Amino acid sequence: MTLFKTTSFRRFRRRKTVRPNERSAMAKSTQSDLSRLVRTADPAVRKAFDVEMRSFSKLHARYLAEKENREELDWDRIKSPDDKQVIPYSHLPQITGPEGLSKLAVLKVNGGLGTSMGISGAKSALEVKDGLTFLDLIVRQVEHLNTAHKVDIPLILMTSFNTHDDTLRIIKKYVSQRISITTFNQSRYPKIWKETLQPCPKYASDDKKHWYPPGHGDLYESLVHTGVLDRLLAEGKEYLFVSNSDNLGAVVDQRILQHMIDSDAEFLMEVTDKTKADVKGGTLIEYDSSMRLLEIAQVSPDHVDDFKSVRKFKIFNTNNLWINLKALKRIMDGGGMDMDIIVNPKMTDNGQAGAAIKHFNNAHGINVPRSRFLPVKSCSDLLLIKSDIYSLQNGRLDMSESRMFGSVPVIKLGDHFKKITDFQPRFKKIPNIIDLDHLTVTGDVYFGRDVTLRGTVIVVANEGQRIDIPDGCVLENRLVSGNLNMTEL
Repeated sequence: MTLFKTTSFRRFRRRKTVRPNERSAMAKSTQSDLSRLVRTADPAVRKAFDVEMRSFSKLHARYLAEKENREELDWDRIKSPDDKQVIPYSHLPQITGPEGLSKLAVLKVNGGLGTSMGISGAKSALEVKDGLTFLDLIVRQVEHLNTAHKVDIPLILMTSFNTHDDTLRIIKKYVSQRISITTFNQSRYPKIWKETLQPCPKYASDDKKHWYPPGHGDLYESLVHTGVLDRLLAEGKEYLFVSNSDNLGAVVDQRILQHMIDSDAEFLMEVTDKTKADVKGGTLIEYDSSMRLLEIAQVSPDHVDDFKSVRKFKIFNTNNLWINLKALKRIMDGGGMDMDIIVNPKMTDNGQAGAAIKHFNNAHGINVPRSRFLPVKSCSDLLLIKSDIYSLQNGRLDMSESRMFGSVPVIKLGDHFKKITDFQPRFKKIPNIIDLDHLTVTGDVYFGRDVTLRGTVIVVANEGQRIDIPDGCVLENRLVSGNLNMTEL
């Protein structure tokens, strides 16, 4: 089965043509199915569910229409943005005071389950540092700003039907802290059958496997139809900082906020320099005299290598966004954004809110330090965050001054470490890696207490073998294999 993902950039890919009479019949059939779904909903939630199904119906109809009007990306018209379109972070004003913070709200996209790490509930409930979860750290960051600057920055959590109940339960523990927390549930859309393009569920109460959360691309519509946008404006909030809840580098930055105010920018996207690990990440481009977000899914096979090259595309989107709320209100009241469509056969969260950049005035990118992009997508990332390379300061991760280089080590843990339930028992204690450059571990490997890893360390346990790194062991530029056979690198 196939599902839709909504985003606000145009998808330039070849599509199989649908004839007008076929499209009309499909659209009518889908509308009939959706109306029937609405009638099966609990009366207490039927009105809200009807709004979601009407939104999905428009999306479905546009998808069918776009099959008749194919548009392809003209590679020769793509230009790399200049320094006025992507501004270096070092050019931003130095700010230490609370200017602008009183008009700021913070939104975290909190709809992910972390299934790739074997997490069954909300990913933001995972302990990541010193016994604290993603949400614990986010709350500490915002609460510190409120206390230190005597402001009232609200925290907003955009959940999905996968994480909403978990999130409501978790945030109860923050009730006594100096922070206002609001949650709202993004839309729930039906998956569609690949063969017929018709909705999979028969009843509104059908199992979760028949539905999907649209992800980032649903941000703007959900802010409107839940009333959150109007409420923020009524409270005097003018700016919204948006980021993923699992990006531990995405903290409020007063320099970026002040730049947004001074430059009258309606939308800012944080980008950072590509590394080999980021070659598939979306990038900002200039296309037909406007800024756009280009994703690898939009690139033809002939140009994928060009897209991955850092010669032309040196930056990628971090998904840290700054939005002028008055401008967003104007756009949505004027008919909203023509949210273009991604078709995705997998249950992943690929909608990109950053692609809305083309709808705002004076929108541009900020090339930020890599430290503002610290996502935890795997247990390899988690090992880095838990290590002595980082310490906590008011919920923020700071790199240790003992680290000689500003970059972080490359860590690649094998399948034995893939799930969090496998990862945790393999470390009596997280190793000291302050001087580590590269770590690769494959096979059945366990680490003792007070282990130190330096330089390049590779540990390989072949099938049927088990390697136990003993307590207090120091490995520096070593290849470890078999029964603790060591080779100097």
